[in-house]
Amino acid sequence: MRFITFEKKDKTVRAGWLVDENHVIDMFEATKGVLPQSMLGFIENQAFYFDFIASVPTFTSENTGVYPLSDVVLKAPLPNPRSLRDFYAFEQHVKTAREKRGLAMIPEWYEIPVFYFSNPMTIKGPNDDILRPKQCNWLDYELEIACIIGKQGSDIKSNEAEDYIFGYCIMNDWSARDLQQKEMKVGLGPAKGKDFATSIGPWIVTKDELESFRTEKGYDLNMAARVNGVVLSKGNLKDIHYSFAEMIERASAGVTLYPGEVIGSGTVGSGCILELGTAVHRWLEPGDKIELEITGLGALQNRIGSE
Repeated sequence: MRFITFEKKDKTVRAGWLVDENHVIDMFEATKGVLPQSMLGFIENQAFYFDFIASVPTFTSENTGVYPLSDVVLKAPLPNPRSLRDFYAFEQHVKTAREKRGLAMIPEWYEIPVFYFSNPMTIKGPNDDILRPKQCNWLDYELEIACIIGKQGSDIKSNEAEDYIFGYCIMNDWSARDLQQKEMKVGLGPAKGKDFATSIGPWIVTKDELESFRTEKGYDLNMAARVNGVVLSKGNLKDIHYSFAEMIERASAGVTLYPGEVIGSGTVGSGCILELGTAVHRWLEPGDKIELEITGLGALQNRIGSE
């Protein structure tokens, strides 16, 4: 299933899913209030709700609560995640990013998957404008995939982690590179360089939809980024060094993960301007359109808005 959050013509924001390529369902309206209004509400009690969906006749475009996709505005599929952890799981990106800062690769990266906490209050969705921070001149995109936690658990082992994943979506970890470069010298990690926006969407795809793409480390999914229609970045999720199962094991060590938490993969190799270099493309400017596309997950487009 492909789960979404959307705004109807009456400005009501509801959660649901795609019935087909051209229709969406308001899960609350279509089930007369049995299913919740929000995506977080659904994820928090997903086992019960999936059982309910399986017990009713198939939803079609003729059902009450079904709307043409063209009549709604897609929002971030999970607009209010409980938290946002972003990992650093692709070796090529780590090596290149460190080289750009004059740093060699460190052996500790191969010992543990590392992450930082980003700002879950600045989530953006499909077609939302992204405003460049006023102090920033080096705005960058980052081509990533995220998983959504679907079940509560702590000290989760990697061989059990699959049971805790609700689904996957595209993620753009926007970066103010000049702000990030300065604060990283202090040694604490990114803060204001990442504080202003993270885009996810256009929908959350459940695991069963991706089963045909499964590989040892996850899935064989092509990843691409376009700026103003020109392909700049290409990669594949199968090249990831740390699987999402390994990330979940690390994230849950000594703490409890809850339904609705988001875990990002980190940037795929070549998946940002920092890696490519400004000789390939300048930093992003107002008016630029950035589209991230991943096999099976759709395409996520945003525009850099005017300041």
